[in-house]
Amino acid sequence: MAETVDLQAPVVGAGLVAAIGLLVYGRVVSETVVGIDATVGATWVLAATFAALAAVHASVGQYDLTLGHGGGAVGWLLVLVGSTGAHVALGLVLLVLSGGYIAIRTRRRRDDGSGEPTAEC
Repeated sequence: MAETVDLQAPVVGAGLVAAIGLLVYGRVVSETVVGIDATVGATWVLAATFAALAAVHASVGQYDLTLGHGGGAVGWLLVLVGSTGAHVALGLVLLVLSGGYIAIRTRRRRDDGSGEPTAEC
């Protein structure tokens, strides 16, 4: 029998700890980390976390959650590098829609009683 490892919780945990660490560093020590504003750096970490979650879900064939987390990563990217208000607004809309999609798909998986964790490798 193959052993499975739940990867979603450690990926989310590592991303959040890194983002919060950057924010605390920015508040306590210096507003910038190697020349980058700490808040912007923390947001990039969140975007990378969403992209990593999309890759984890794709690697185990859960393409519905890959779509949701990938959409969130693209939304963060648009918010971070958007050159106009329309780009940033599109990124925020994409974040809201992706978050809603992830919540609905996760809820349906639990209601179906499949009992499968969100991301296993």
